[in-house]
Amino acid sequence: MFIKGVNLGNWLVLEKWMNPVLFDGLEYQNKPIDDEYDLAHFAPESEKQNRLKAHRESYITLDDFRRIKSWGMDSIRLPVPFFVFGDYPPYIGCIEYVDKAMDWAQVCGLSILMDVHTAPDSQNGFDNGGTTGVCKWHLKPENINFSVSVLERLAQRYGKHKALFGIQFLNEPISNEVFAYTSKHYKARDPAYGEGSCGVPLEVLFDFYTRSYNAMRKHMDDDKAAVFHDGFRLKAWKDFMRGPEYKNVILDTHLYPGMSPETEDPSKLYSAVLDKCRADVSEMNAFFPVIVGEWSLCHPKPMTQNQSPDSVSRLMRILCDAQLYAWSAGSGWYFWSYKVPYGAPGWDARTCVENKWLIL
Repeated sequence: MFIKGVNLGNWLVLEKWMNPVLFDGLEYQNKPIDDEYDLAHFAPESEKQNRLKAHRESYITLDDFRRIKSWGMDSIRLPVPFFVFGDYPPYIGCIEYVDKAMDWAQVCGLSILMDVHTAPDSQNGFDNGGTTGVCKWHLKPENINFSVSVLERLAQRYGKHKALFGIQFLNEPISNEVFAYTSKHYKARDPAYGEGSCGVPLEVLFDFYTRSYNAMRKHMDDDKAAVFHDGFRLKAWKDFMRGPEYKNVILDTHLYPGMSPETEDPSKLYSAVLDKCRADVSEMNAFFPVIVGEWSLCHPKPMTQNQSPDSVSRLMRILCDAQLYAWSAGSGWYFWSYKVPYGAPGWDARTCVENKWLIL
């Protein structure tokens, strides 16, 4: 089966850039609250409770699942936080909304890839890791143990659910190389908290993924996938989980060619970078089914400067088709993201489908 799906970003895991309204007017020490860590720790309790409840109740509903199905998609990647069960104060859990999502998916004939998107002390230092500018998850055994326990409990709760496609161990654990670049742009509010942050070594990921697989598989049948992210090291996994004891293991990679620094000439980006992406996906698909778990129609601004709306629309369709061709070398994809009210239109699946840039 070739998966065609979409992410439900910013519903249960917040990313302020996608919809900053939730954070309006919230400050701590005269600085805006910018991420989920800040919101949990520094927002007034009643304000935090009220805003999260209103957001979670309205941002995604059954009607959104119906719309996704009407597009011809067959799956949803659902980011959930490490505090999903509500047992990591001062964070507020959201397991009841995961329950709703699973049932809505079953009603609509969609599958769910459940993606643990954040970790205690963050696995990447991104806002989507929950704690901007901090990457210390892997430096404390108790953090890793907690992440394994969350995965096992998710498998216990949903491992037999008809709508479950699989569970992803952890979103985007970062490499030292990528962290060295991104840490220039993502700064910790508290420099002391950020001190000592670094990329996640492969040895840590090998162990964490293996432990997580064993914990989850006790509760999931073989037809439910165990999915792991490449940690921004796509080709490092050729000898990983290759034995007969590992069933239905899928490799996830996130590819945003429009954000690639590999070429300074935007007109050549989608021929040069996408050719390499397709070749890499094809190579690794011989070892595991590969899904492109995140991609979008973000693109270099020079490609659309001083162009008419019709020209921009034609270009977006060309860029979309080129990416879909590249991802066809693998086993599926999930667009990022379904709903991005305040981002550029190429991030928002609703806009892309409505304008016929993304046609399934």
